[in-house]
This record gives sequence, structure tokens and C-alpha cells, in this order.
Amino acid sequence: MPTFHLIAPSGYCLNQRAAARGVERLAQQGHQIENLQVITRRDERFAGSDSQRLADINALAQLTGDNIIVMPVRGGYGASRLLADIDWQALVARQQQPQPQPLVICGHSDFTTIQLGLLATGNVITFSGPMLAGNFGAETLDAFTVEHFWRAISNETFSVEWNGEGPQCHAEGTLWGGNLAMLVSLIGTPWLPSMPGGILVVEDINEHPYRVERMLLQLFHAGILAQQRALILGSFSHAKPNEYDAGYNLNKMVEYLRKHLAIPVITGLPFGHEPQTVTLPLGAHAILQHAEKSQLILSGHPTISA
Repeated sequence: MPTFHLIAPSGYCLNQRAAARGVERLAQQGHQIENLQVITRRDERFAGSDSQRLADINALAQLTGDNIIVMPVRGGYGASRLLADIDWQALVARQQQPQPQPLVICGHSDFTTIQLGLLATGNVITFSGPMLAGNFGAETLDAFTVEHFWRAISNETFSVEWNGEGPQCHAEGTLWGGNLAMLVSLIGTPWLPSMPGGILVVEDINEHPYRVERMLLQLFHAGILAQQRALILGSFSHAKPNEYDAGYNLNKMVEYLRKHLAIPVITGLPFGHEPQTVTLPLGAHAILQHAEKSQLILSGHPTISA
């Protein structure tokens, strides 16, 4: 039975009840949960001081044993403060050892900065997927999210299908991305992967459609989008237009983007800050096919033992 090792590199968990509910659910399923003290730890808006949160990350290099799932309590903000002091070489070395098994590292939101840093510094594959409080601790546990989580981390090859929109296409490459704002914040730093020929997947929350467009255009003007074989858009929760927009919305933003990009843009993937989300291995090999439906076939990622 896998062990869940909790980390808290970002914001303090305001919803302590949700975190406790997540721990209780996982324990009832027979999982061990380690590092529980990070749930209640607080320093201002953060889940502990910078040194405490940094220690959470660097300590992962010393974790021993197999079937360990590393999962943040929640997102928020704070991981960006840690990037310059993370021992990337030690973490990469831990993941490259044949024994014990590589850690299965899963999260999203602010954690994207660390996930992309691992991919940039050592091609370390992590999973964009659920976290403790928001997903496993939700008032109603979403069966779709749970099923896709275990499918992704238990199978060497698996597929994700959804009712996407976009041009018919077939593309192969390395899947990468995550939270759009976090990805854009890494442009010009050592922690943004160079991924020519990749399949980029992005999502965000609480960003107006014009802000989503502006961030995607920054990737476009930086030459990053032109290097990709496809762009997949996940959920953009609470991206609501207002009266001033006069008809401008997310759909209009996507139309504008498609006119300026030579690569296929596929929408509708249930991934990101939604209660219902798939789990995606960032850095894995991906085959994207879109006709009547959209499909990703994913392989080459770390898994837990059955």
C-alpha cells in the first residue's frame, strides 16, 4: 500500500477541516500518511517559514523506500521563493536511482514551479494532479479524479480521453506544462524547461480571459509556442468576462490564438483547479490524437508497484 508523504511549499492551508478529511480518507483506505505537521504549520500567509518549506523539498532526496507518493497539502503562493536554494542535483539523483523506486510526485497550482524546475534541471517526471486538501479533502470525493489519479500512477502506459475542440491532428512529443501563471513566471530563469517538439498543456484559475491571452501571447512572443507540436488548454475556472468586454470571452481568446499559431490548439481537457481533473505525467512521452474526440496516450513515467 503506497505511503503519502506530505509537503507544504506554498500557502498556509486555511481549510484545515478539508486537510483533516483528506488524511482520514487516505488512512481509511490503508495508506500511511507522513509529515502531518506541515498541515498546521504557519508563518504569515505561508505554510511555515521559507527555511521550513525549503527543508520539506530538500528532504525528499533522503526519502527511502518504495511506493512513496509525495503530495502538497495545497497550492497558493510561496514555492517561487524557494527555487534558488533547492538542491536540484540531490533530488534528480534520488529520482534516477534504480533502488528505491523513484518518488511519485503529484500536485498542481503553485507547485508547478517546482515541477518544472525538476523537469528543467534533470528531466524528472512529476504528475499534475490532485492535492490533499482541495481534492482528497473535498466535501464530496470526486470519483473521476480519484480513478484517473490511480490510473496514471499505476500504469506504465495509459490514456486520457475527452470531448475536446480543435482541428483534426496527430502529434507526438514530451508532455509538459501545468499552471499557466507559474509557467510564465519562469521565462528567463533556469527552471523553465527547453522543450522543442513538446505538447504543452496549461490551465489556470481566477484569471480574466484577457490575462490568459496575455500570458499565452508572452509564450508566443518568446518563441516557446512556435516550438511546440500542439497546445492543449485545460480549465480556466472563474475566468468570467464582464460588461466592458462586450462579447470578448475565453472562446474569442482561443479564436484569436488559433489565427496566430501554426500548431493545433485543443481545448476542453478536464485538468487543473477543478474538482474533476485527470492526472498527467509532466515530462512523459505523449501521443495526441484529435478527431471526433481527443485522446492522449502517455508513457515513460514513474509508477507505484501494484
